[in-house]
Amino acid sequence: MILTALVENTAHSASFGCEHGLSLYIQTKGHRILFDMGQTNLFERNAAVCGVDLSAIGFAVLSHGHYDHGGGLKRFLELNGTAPVYLSRHAFEPHYNRSEKYIGLDQALKGDPRLVFTDRTLQIAEGITLYDCNDREKPFPIDADGLTVMRDGMLVEDDFRHEQVMLIEEDGKRVLISGCSHKGVLNYLEWLKPDVLIGGFHYMHTPPGDALLERAGMLSQYSTEYYTCHCTGVEQYAFLREHMSRLHYLAAGETVEV
Repeated sequence: MILTALVENTAHSASFGCEHGLSLYIQTKGHRILFDMGQTNLFERNAAVCGVDLSAIGFAVLSHGHYDHGGGLKRFLELNGTAPVYLSRHAFEPHYNRSEKYIGLDQALKGDPRLVFTDRTLQIAEGITLYDCNDREKPFPIDADGLTVMRDGMLVEDDFRHEQVMLIEEDGKRVLISGCSHKGVLNYLEWLKPDVLIGGFHYMHTPPGDALLERAGMLSQYSTEYYTCHCTGVEQYAFLREHMSRLHYLAAGETVEV
């Protein structure tokens, strides 16, 4: 399996643009997949630099309903006229950040016929399964970090029921792709037992120190190989890397084979 970061907060070289967001291009033995589309149309420009043909993608997955992962959704639907896009049935709920700024998806796209709304568990293809884990008990508590959702006319703490992850099982490996791990990266490790985990940990608001050191210790207890990015935070990654041997960073334009 080969994975290329098309959008990330940092860039692998000056040839690539960067923004606060995430978009990953994934090639398995039988499929070409786009996982998230970043905040803008930047994924298109970086894909061209990488030689990635977005029109050849077989299907796309949206990890959750935030603008920095689904802001490029409209452009992807224009560039690729056939690929279905799998997203949670809760993805279009109105989402807001701690300052009550709208950070959700473009509501005008909700009725697009190529959107496939998911719930709980969905096997897209052999060895490729989406999970929202909404029905599972959380062994580790999560923090909404000030993020909210509008329900019944009121802003309430986000429970991230709109988030899903993708598990790819190939060549004897379980590779888990996550956008932000809002439901807790440690919970996903417990629930799905991946050999490799690729995605954000949402530690960017956790100051380097005792709390982050504790998380590094817990992550290290698993035999998982980690490729992290985006909402983990650059400073937080540097701190974690000092205490973890199986942790790597994935910047825009960078390709890894797992």
